[in-house]
Amino acid sequence: MNLLASSAGLGAKGRIHAVLDTFLYRLCVYGVPAVIVVVSLIALSAWDSQYPVGGATQLDIRVLAQTEGGLEPPAALERLRGKPALRHYDTRLSESPFWFSFTLPAGSGGELVDVHLPSRHALDAACWDAASLRPLGSASRNASAGQMLPMKAGFAIELGRPASAVAVLCRASFAGPARISAERWLAAELGTSNQQFHRNAGLLEGGLIVLSAFVLLTAIVNREWMYVLFAAWLMAGLRLAAISAGWDTQWLEHTVPQAWVLPMKKLTIAAYYVLTVMLFVRLCRDDLKRVGHRRLLLIAQWSCVLLLAAAVALPFAAFLPLMWLTAAVTISILVFLLVRIVFVTRSRVAMWYGASLAIVLLTGLYEIIAAAMGFKMLIGTVNSVTAALTSSLMAALAIAEQMREEHQERVKAQDELRSTYEAIPIGLFTLERDGLFARVNSALTRMLNVDPSRNRRDHWGEHFEPGAWRRLQEVARGGAAEELEVRSLDGDGRDSRRYLVKATLSADKVEGSLQDITEKYEATERLHFLADHDSLTGVLNRHGIEHVLEEAVRRLADGKPLALAYLDLDGFKLINDLFGLVAGDEVLRQVCQLVEQTLAQRHDIGRIRGDEFIIVFQDVPVQAATDLCRQIVTNIDKHHYQTADKALQVKCAIGLIELAESLEVKDAISMADRACRAARKANTDGLVIYERQSREFKDYERELRLVKHLGAGVAPDGLFLVMQPIMSLIAPYESHDFEVLVRMREADNSVTAAGTIIAAAENNGRAAVIDRWVLSHTLEWLDRHRDALRRTRFVCMNLSGASLNDKKFIQDAFSMLAQHPRAAERLCLEITESVALHDLENTRRFIDTVRGFGAKVALDDFGAGYTSFSYLMELPADALKIDGSFVTRVTTHPANLAVVEAIVQLARNLGMKSIAEWAEDCATVEALAEVGIDYVQGYAVARPQDPDKILSMNSAADLIEDPAVARFVRDSLAAGRTLGLWDQFDDATQLRSH
Repeated sequence: MNLLASSAGLGAKGRIHAVLDTFLYRLCVYGVPAVIVVVSLIALSAWDSQYPVGGATQLDIRVLAQTEGGLEPPAALERLRGKPALRHYDTRLSESPFWFSFTLPAGSGGELVDVHLPSRHALDAACWDAASLRPLGSASRNASAGQMLPMKAGFAIELGRPASAVAVLCRASFAGPARISAERWLAAELGTSNQQFHRNAGLLEGGLIVLSAFVLLTAIVNREWMYVLFAAWLMAGLRLAAISAGWDTQWLEHTVPQAWVLPMKKLTIAAYYVLTVMLFVRLCRDDLKRVGHRRLLLIAQWSCVLLLAAAVALPFAAFLPLMWLTAAVTISILVFLLVRIVFVTRSRVAMWYGASLAIVLLTGLYEIIAAAMGFKMLIGTVNSVTAALTSSLMAALAIAEQMREEHQERVKAQDELRSTYEAIPIGLFTLERDGLFARVNSALTRMLNVDPSRNRRDHWGEHFEPGAWRRLQEVARGGAAEELEVRSLDGDGRDSRRYLVKATLSADKVEGSLQDITEKYEATERLHFLADHDSLTGVLNRHGIEHVLEEAVRRLADGKPLALAYLDLDGFKLINDLFGLVAGDEVLRQVCQLVEQTLAQRHDIGRIRGDEFIIVFQDVPVQAATDLCRQIVTNIDKHHYQTADKALQVKCAIGLIELAESLEVKDAISMADRACRAARKANTDGLVIYERQSREFKDYERELRLVKHLGAGVAPDGLFLVMQPIMSLIAPYESHDFEVLVRMREADNSVTAAGTIIAAAENNGRAAVIDRWVLSHTLEWLDRHRDALRRTRFVCMNLSGASLNDKKFIQDAFSMLAQHPRAAERLCLEITESVALHDLENTRRFIDTVRGFGAKVALDDFGAGYTSFSYLMELPADALKIDGSFVTRVTTHPANLAVVEAIVQLARNLGMKSIAEWAEDCATVEALAEVGIDYVQGYAVARPQDPDKILSMNSAADLIEDPAVARFVRDSLAAGRTLGLWDQFDDATQLRSH
C-alpha cells in the first residue's frame, strides 16, 4: 500500500510539472509577443511624441545660377533683384554655384530664430547680410564657421532674435537633383527636429546593421552563401536610405570625407542595383526556370555590369541619367518576371520578395519621376526611413519563407527517410564501438531477432561466425565502399545463412547494412558447379575436364605420369530412337555412376558431348590405366541398365593415350578421340592404346607439327614430289603414266606420307595450300621435262574436297592451267566421288572448265562412296578410279571381282577409262586384265619413285621388280596394240558425244 501511495504521489507531481512547463512555454511563445504588439500600437496611436515639433514656415526665394566665374556678392545681389520670388527652385543636376536670397520677416516674439536650407544634395553654402553684405558664415559637410552649421540633411543659419525683417544672400553648390528652398524655424523646434532626424538615422542604421550581422552569422554557421548576399543587400539598402534621407555624409557616427561623398554615392547605388538583381535571381532561381524568359534575365544581369562600369568611370552628373534609364528598364523586367512567377508558381517566397522589391521600385520610381518632373515630396517625409525598413522587412520575410519551405522539405525528407529506414527490406543497424546493437530497423530484427530496447543488448559477434566482429571493424575503418560476407550461426553453431555487410564509422558508432544473400549465394554456387559440371550426369563437362587436364599436364614436368582416355558409347543413339530421350538420359547417368565406381577418387571423368566422355588418369602409369580401361569396358558391356520396365545394354570403345609434355590439351583430346575411333573399327576388344613411343603417337605428333606449319597459310618447308607409275594393261611398254604424290622430309630426315600431310591440312582448313603447291610444282615439272615424257598421256593428281570448295584456289588453279597449256594437256585431276556428288552443279562447272584447258578428270575411290548411276551420267569425267578395297580382294572374293567387272563395263559404256589402284600381286593383275581394266596402279607395278627415276624409264613396265608380274606383262600383255592407249581423249570424247 505504501508503495502504491508513493507511486501515486510521484504521478501527481509529474502531471503538475508537465502542466507548468506547458503554461510557461505558451506564455513565452504567444503571450509576451502579443503584449508587445498591443503596447506598441497604443504608443503609436495615443501616447505623446518624445520629439514634439511645431513645424517650419516656407520663405520665398530668388535664385540666380552662376554661369560665369568671378561673380561677387554685390553683383549677385543686384542681379537677384530682377528675379521673381519662388517657393523653391530645382537645379536639374547642374553643378554650377547658385546665388539665392530671401527675407526673414519680423515678429519672432523674442525667441531665437533659425533659417534651415534643407537640400540634402547641398555640398557647401555661404551667406551674407543682404543689407550690409556682412558675412554671416559658411558651412560644408565637414566644417562650419560663423552663424552657419550643418543641420539635418542641409545647413542652418542662426539669426538670433531679429526685431525687424532680415534680408539674407546665400551661395551654395549642389550635386544631383537638388531643390533650393529656405525654411524659418524656431531654434528650439529645429533642434528637436534635428534630434529626431539623427535618432531616425541611428535607428535605421543600428537596426539594419544588427539585422545584417545576424544574417551574416547565420550564413557562416549554416554555410548558406545566399544569406551573405542578403546581408550585403541589407547594408547597401541602409546606405541607399542614408542617401535618400541626407545623412550619407556620416557612417557609424563618423563623418565621411568630402572627397569620398560622391564616389560613395555612385558605388552605393550601383552596388544596391547589382545586389537587388542577384538576390532576385538566387532567391527565385527554381521559379525562374519554370517561367522561362531567359533573355530578359540576361538583359538585367548585363545591365549590372554596365552600371558598375559607369559608377567607376562617369562623373556623378552623367552617372545619374544613365542610372535612371538602366533602372527603368531593369525595374520593368523584374516586375514582369515577378508577376509571371506569382501567377505561374504561386510562390510565397516570390510574393514576399515582390512586396519588398515593389517598395524599392516605388522609391526608385519616385526618384526618377521627381528628377524628371521637377517636384518633390510625392511620398512623404517618412520615405527615407520607412521605405528602407519596410523593404528590408519584406525581404527578410521572403528569406524566412524560403527557410520555412526548406525546413518543411527537410522534415518531409526525414519522415520519408524514417519510413524508408523501417520499410526497407535490407537490415540497417547502428553499433556502439564495443559491438553492441544501438539501433536496428524492422528488417534486421526479423533477420537476427535483435531488439536493442530489451534489457540485455545483443553483441554483433553473438550472431555470426568467429572473427566476424574483427572483420566488420576493418571494413568500417576502410570506408563505405568496403563490404564483406559473413555467415550467421544457428543454435548448434553450424553455418545457417549468408549475409552481405557494408559498414562505415560515423562519429563513435558503426553504421551499416545487412543483406541476406543466402539464395543468391546458393544460386551462384550452383552456377559455378554447372560451369564445370554436366547438369544431367553430375560429372565434369568439357570446360571442367579440360581445366583438370590442364592442371595435370602442368604437373608432367615433375615427372608424374598422366594418361587420357576417350570413351564413346556404341548403340546409344539406337536407345534414344527406340525408347526416347528419358531412357537415354537414365542410361547416361548409370554409365557415369558405373565408371566413377570403377575409378579411384583422384581420377576424373567428364562428358564432352552426347555419349562421349573423357577420363583423366592422374599419377597413373599407362599400364595401370590400361587395366582400368579394360575393366570399364567389361563393366559397361556386361551391365544391364534399368529404365522403367526395361533392361537396356550398350557397349563402349575407349582410346587411351599416354600424355607427353609437348602435347596441348586440345591436341591430347583429339589424339584420344582418334584412338577411340580406331578402337571402334578394329577388333581390339574395344580398347586402343597409344603410348609415347608408339608409331601412331609419333605420327600424330608429326601431324600436329605440320598443322602448326600450315597455320601461317604458307606451304611448309620439306615438301617434295614422288610419282607412282600407272601401267596400261593393253600396251604396257608403250605407256609412261603416273600419279603425283606429295611427301615431306622432317628435320630428322624422316619422311611424312601424303595421308598425314593431307589430314593435317584438312583439319587445319589449309588443304588448298598443299594442293596449290603440288599443282604449281607438277605443272612446272611437266613443262621442264616435256621432251623426256613423250610416252606420257596423263599424270594424275588428287584434289582434296576442301580445295574444290575454295573459290580462291579454283581461280588460282585455272590461272596456273592457263599459264602452262602444254603441261595441262597431260594433267588428270582426281576428284573423290563423295566430294563430286556433294555439289553436283559446282563439280560439273569445274570439270567443264578444267577440260577446256585440255586437262582430264577422274573420279577417285569410285564404288566406296554413295555411287549413283544417275549422278554419274551427269558428270563429264574421263576416267573412273576403282577404290582399292575392291581391288585387293578380287582373287579371294568373287563378289569383289564381279563389282570390278561391272564398273569396267560401265566405264567402257560411258566412254571412260578404268583405273584399278592397290594392285599388289601378280594374281590381282591377271584378274584385272581378265575383266578388261585399262590401267593398274600399285606395288605389283612399282612403289612411288623419285621423279628423276621416272624420267630415266621409257614406260611403267620398266619399273616392275616382281618376276611373276614382269613375266605376265611380257608374255601375255606385250602383244597388245597401242590403239587402246589414252591419247588426248579423242576416242573417249567421241564415244561420250554419241
